[in-house]
Amino acid sequence: MTFTPLILSGKTAPRLGLGTWALGGGKDWGESGGQDAADAVHAALDAGICLIDTAPAYGWGRAEELLARALKGRRQQVLLADKCGIVLNKDGRPDHDLRPESILAQCDASLSRLQTDYLDIYLIHWPDPKVPLSDALGALERLKEQGKIRALGLCNVSADLLVSAAAQASVACVQNPLSLLDNKQEKVLAACAEKKIPFMAYGALGGGILSGKYHKEPNFRRSDARRYFYPYYRGESFSRAQCVAARIKELASQKDCAASAVALAWALVRGGVSGVLFGARCARQVQENAAALQIRLTEREAEYLEYGH
Repeated sequence: MTFTPLILSGKTAPRLGLGTWALGGGKDWGESGGQDAADAVHAALDAGICLIDTAPAYGWGRAEELLARALKGRRQQVLLADKCGIVLNKDGRPDHDLRPESILAQCDASLSRLQTDYLDIYLIHWPDPKVPLSDALGALERLKEQGKIRALGLCNVSADLLVSAAAQASVACVQNPLSLLDNKQEKVLAACAEKKIPFMAYGALGGGILSGKYHKEPNFRRSDARRYFYPYYRGESFSRAQCVAARIKELASQKDCAASAVALAWALVRGGVSGVLFGARCARQVQENAAALQIRLTEREAEYLEYGH
């Protein structure tokens, strides 16, 4: 396996990490089973994938609670990443909140649900237009001083915001979307390279569509993440995704692996990418995705996947 530094207290992490949005289930992904979740986490750890990424918004605490159960006796094996900044407002709807006092409370709540004393990395989930970035970063630095987090990071940021943050704090990681369907991160990747900040890609499977399992437009609920967050499941976007998925499937057949592993392998060889997160809801999916670490795509194969020639 290839490992890459994530500047987390001198530790290293594999270039693949387990994301737990789908694991948290709820309205975003449908209900998930506790045993399946535990099996998925254990399969990741057994495969050497020790970076696990979660957030309070993933099932509104359920993903964190499932992780707590799965990690009993194995916490020291894990580089645990969590996030702040998305909360339920008084109307019960998701909202931004990066006020310093809210960040401190959110962190304590996550630590309680996860049944741990610290987080290896704590990331701002989304920028909050109502709160100055300096205020949010100040709260994260306070959490570092208190020993509740080991490092801080940023998700879903522009290059300009990243550069501004890097001038104010030690940013250990940036987490932005990147896939064969969403490959427009040049400015952020360039900023990461300039500031020597690892870039972690998420959404590399396009919410699951690049696994090749969807052959016709699915009819998801409006609250399903594959309807409101990933714009690949309807109309022309679905047709384009199917073309990309067909190329992935073709190459996967040649390499005798799951299509998802090829899609992840492409993200791993994308210039400037330090690591890639993937979602899974059972041990089998983890094992299929983990095979990406063993795949070596040639430059020509990567170009074929991206451009079709």
